[in-house]
Amino acid sequence: MSLTIDITGLPADRLLFAPSPLAELTAVLHLLAEPGHHPTLHGWATATAGALKPELADRLDEADFLWRYSRADFLLPSRPGATLAEELDAVDRVDDEQYVAAALLTSCGSDRLSFRPAASPLSDAGAKERARELANARGPRQAAFTDRLLTDPTTVRALVRRLLEDCEAAFFADTWRQLVPQLAADARQKADLLARHGLAEALAAVSGAVALEQTAAGARRILVDKLQDNTVSATAAGGITFVPTAFGRPHLVAVHARGWRPVLQYPVADAAAGEPVSLAVVQQRLEALAHPVRLRLARTIARGPHTTGELAAAWNLSAPEVSRHLAVLRRAGLLLTRRRGRYVLHSLDLGSSARLGADLVDAVLR
Repeated sequence: MSLTIDITGLPADRLLFAPSPLAELTAVLHLLAEPGHHPTLHGWATATAGALKPELADRLDEADFLWRYSRADFLLPSRPGATLAEELDAVDRVDDEQYVAAALLTSCGSDRLSFRPAASPLSDAGAKERARELANARGPRQAAFTDRLLTDPTTVRALVRRLLEDCEAAFFADTWRQLVPQLAADARQKADLLARHGLAEALAAVSGAVALEQTAAGARRILVDKLQDNTVSATAAGGITFVPTAFGRPHLVAVHARGWRPVLQYPVADAAAGEPVSLAVVQQRLEALAHPVRLRLARTIARGPHTTGELAAAWNLSAPEVSRHLAVLRRAGLLLTRRRGRYVLHSLDLGSSARLGADLVDAVLR
């Protein structure tokens, strides 16, 4: 499963790498709403949340669905500005139809495909009723927001902007001043890789979960290793924007609603975090250990190295049967082997096994 972004025929100058204060602010707000997704930033989130004035904390709590589960496209600018005010001015220029359709994705369901009406919910009674029905199923805050958005979008837009501006004044301005040199340097490095070494190398530097695919027919696609099956066209949208984030890990956020230029927000490089493990590898390892015989073998070789014959004797299996199960563990990257004289000893790769839970969480949150 993956998100496929078609870039066939897209000139290199239509791929933009740039930091965005609005995108980073909403990454921070997601962190404050879901600190469990970001265990390495738990201390920062706790300290920041504890320092908020009660009135602002209550307003953030009321609006947290705007960034807790998914983010509207206008919160990740495709043309990042130098300041938050500049980017919010650009949001103000988005027409009500686009703004409301994007905002409803956050209040009507976390799945970006769950609410995409053919008719406008601002003018079509059926689409409006469907939006209210979906929002009611999400909760009373989402229902109240949706109802007000559909009846008075101008006021709602002003309230959302004011909330973001108040967050900037309360805590984000200082954070952004500290972050922007790092994020700008990362964006410049990716743009330099694109110019000097090509897109494949630039994407590899963005994330191990992002890759370039070129087909024999000449099509070029960016594949984003996420738990979704969707295809969008950056060529038709006029380009694609890559936005680095210091607060977004482990998420690889992609916004790609119809009519919007795709944006991919990626975590800046962190040597301590290592490269992300693909969804396919995580699934392969889970399936390898799900078999009861392989689980027994894994338990034995986790305690110490064993030969195939020793494993066969310990579990009353034939040597060929043990070899077949060991081959599955080896292909999944869970088996280590070494030779001692004429014997081959097998042991469980404890590092890969211990990281499996964290790799699974990272993969489903990506």
